[in-house]
Amino acid sequence: MYKHLLRPLLFKLDPEFTHDLTLEWLSKAGKLSPVISLLRRLYSDRVRDLPVNLMGLHFPGPVGLAAGLDKEARCITALSAFGFSHLELGTVTPNPQPGNPTPRIFRLPRHLAIINRMGFNSGGIKPFLENIARTKKTIPLGVNLGKNAHTPIEQAAEDYILGLKQLYLYADYFTINISSPNTKNLRDLQSEDALDDLLKKIMKTRKDLADDFKRTVPVAVKIAPDIENNSIPGFAALLVKHKIDAVIATNTTIDHSSVADSEHADEAGGLSGMPLRDRANEVVALLYQELQGKVPIIGVGGIFNTEDAWQRMLAGAEMVQIYSSFIYNGPGIVREIVNGLAKRVEASGAASLQVAVEKERAKSRFITS
Repeated sequence: MYKHLLRPLLFKLDPEFTHDLTLEWLSKAGKLSPVISLLRRLYSDRVRDLPVNLMGLHFPGPVGLAAGLDKEARCITALSAFGFSHLELGTVTPNPQPGNPTPRIFRLPRHLAIINRMGFNSGGIKPFLENIARTKKTIPLGVNLGKNAHTPIEQAAEDYILGLKQLYLYADYFTINISSPNTKNLRDLQSEDALDDLLKKIMKTRKDLADDFKRTVPVAVKIAPDIENNSIPGFAALLVKHKIDAVIATNTTIDHSSVADSEHADEAGGLSGMPLRDRANEVVALLYQELQGKVPIIGVGGIFNTEDAWQRMLAGAEMVQIYSSFIYNGPGIVREIVNGLAKRVEASGAASLQVAVEKERAKSRFITS
């Protein structure tokens, strides 16, 4: 129904207007118990159990929602009813900021892609905290942290630390977003010296907060797909050095060559969706080659079906997140991917998804060698 009825109607509207309208509806739906009960019966109750244990957390399944949709934690209850294993909320910045001028979202339907240059539009921590605090959560919630546009890059750590401190009691894990292409100079934080200094400060703060609250909240780092391949070993080494709990690969790409024939190809911003799939797979594989399980990988980018998720896991991911495929395929895509993965686990005779993936990885290595 979504792809043949609802999506054509929504896609006739301006992308950002549609985005805001959908969030408003989801926010209101979350306050209506009968609506949530119906959504659960239609979606999450039909998603098979396929648990994943990662970062010291238990996830009921392997498919979560990537950051960028629910930036102010307004729609947790409704989004949880679709069968996601977790929601990554944000990106949230310490202070409110409008983001970049509109228009700033562009659909590329022929490519199953989206270009956005939102620029961390955020209401700031205060409303975000109020929303997440009043919501009864049923699945793990990640908080994606960013820096304000006016904060000098040399002082970026202060913004991330402020987010850690103010939201520590409400997050199941944090993601340090240093890879959005839409905040000036943000990706400079991926350079080795800058990243080493940033992670040192963040993990020192996390230790202090863990000591104070007797609770350790995992910290993940989100990487850009546009990182040079020869920079990945150094990046991976810093993740291990600072005992980062996970790496999320990848954010959107500034390489629009794969959509050069689109009317929006020349729009500035990060490209997400199907065109990102191969590069995201490659980055995950290169990270896995360096990390070898020392830091788990969460795969994002161009995951539209079971095969995409399975290949991302074979490349090295333990779990995946989706965004663009949720926009193009609707909430049923979570059930489709998870149930498809469950069938593959059954067919392999493995006791869990992790074991099934490891068996297939070993088989692939044997064939390759």
